[in-house]
Parts: sequence; structure tokens; C-alpha cells
Amino acid sequence: MRNGIETNAQNGGPGEDVVRHRGFPWLARAGLLARGVVYGVIGVIAIEVASGTAAAPTNQQGALEIVAGQPLGSFLLALLAAGLAGYSAWRLTRAVVGHGREEDDSTFDRVAAAASGIAYLGLFVVAIEILFSGGGAGGNTSKETAGVLGWPAGPVLVALAGAVLVGVGAYQGYKGLAEKFLETSRIAQMTAGVRRGYTAIGVVGHLARGVVFVLIGYGLIRAAADYEPRKASGLDGALRELAHASYGPELLGVVAAGLIAFAFYSVLDARYRKV
Repeated sequence: MRNGIETNAQNGGPGEDVVRHRGFPWLARAGLLARGVVYGVIGVIAIEVASGTAAAPTNQQGALEIVAGQPLGSFLLALLAAGLAGYSAWRLTRAVVGHGREEDDSTFDRVAAAASGIAYLGLFVVAIEILFSGGGAGGNTSKETAGVLGWPAGPVLVALAGAVLVGVGAYQGYKGLAEKFLETSRIAQMTAGVRRGYTAIGVVGHLARGVVFVLIGYGLIRAAADYEPRKASGLDGALRELAHASYGPELLGVVAAGLIAFAFYSVLDARYRKV
């Protein structure tokens, strides 16, 4: 793996100077911390919904708005925005260059990095909008889906997007159960106790994330099949579906705990991730 990285670096190419820059690892680590904060807030609100102390779950945008409403909220949101920008830049650079300092990326890894980078770039934009407008300006999933459904072949595109998200969710579950996330971690630097804890929260966190992606994807497929945009939902809608299911509060509580576990995993990943 190392030989491949050295060969790529010697050959040069787009982004190589960025990868070799001493600040490159901090893009990843700041971004992973920001991701942890966002998932932590979402998980806590979902726990409150499950216990009956909050009205509705929130999504990534809602998590950023909650942060903005805290004491020193603007400062905290600015830090989060910087972290999200760093994460996006790190993922997009990996997509372009095809490797980091410690590992090469497969074609699948590069496609996943590009998708992740674009998604977090969008979240960074939302954070900036909240920071300067004092309120959220994010899109509504149902309205966006309604627009796409009106296109030629729109239902097919929406259904394909849903199928992709179901696939992403399934892969997240596999990544957790098979402990594939350990392959991108510096496990040699962990103590036995840290590795056990890191592995446990990584498994639980990826499984919870997988459930949410599958629910979002399933909602898009239903919207396309029935031509009903209201059936499409984002992260908050997926959690709301859980809350309204049989044994909803219990199911929501389990997934919420998993999202909090993923938040802690992200924080530890900021320390141990290979970049």
C-alpha cells in the first residue's frame, strides 16, 4: 500500500501538493469532529423524542440550527462550518487524487469519497446560510422530490436515487458487522481497551446509520412508485417513521443510541483515522 502511495506522489498530478501539505491531515480530523457533533445532536434529540420530552426528530440542518441557538452559538457554528468545509475538501481531494498519506483508494472508495465530499459541501453551505441569515435555508425533501418527479423520467430518477441510498445503507450495515472500518484506522496505536470500545461503537454506529439510509431510500422509492412526493423524507423523516412504527419509541431509542455511538466513533476516528 505504501509503495503505491509513493509511486502516485512521484508521478505528481492534481491535488498531490495538497496531500503532501502538512495541514492536509487536519482537514480530515477537524471534519470528523464536526461530523461527530452533528450526529451527536441528532441522536440526543431523537432520544428526547423517544422518551417523550421533544416533539419531533431533527436532521443535519436542524442540528446546526440547534448549535446556532446555544450561548456562543455563532462562534460554535463557525467552527463547525470550518470543520465541515475541511471534511469536504479532504474527501474531494481523495476522490481526485486516489490516495491519502497512508493508504490508496479503490475506484469504489473514490466514488464514495466524491459523494461524501459533495454532501458535506452542501452541509457547509447550509451552516454558512444559518450563520449569516440567523435561520435555516435548507431544502425540503418532499418539495425537491416533487420537482424531480415532474421531469421526463423523473420517477425513474427518484427511484434510482432511493435504490442507491438503500444500497448505501446496506453497505453501512455490512461495514459495521464485518468491522471493515478498522481497515482505515490506526489500530496499532490503540490500547486493547480503546480498540474494544472503538470497535463496539463503530459497529453500532454504522448499523444505525445504515438503518437511516435504508429508510430514506425506501421513502424515495415509495414516492416514485406512488407518485406522491410527501412520502419522500430526509433524516428527520426517517426517524419520524421509526417513531410511528410498532414499538416506535423503543425502535427510535435504539437507533438514536446508535447515532450517538456513531458520534463518539467519529470523535475517536478524528484521532485514529488513516489520512
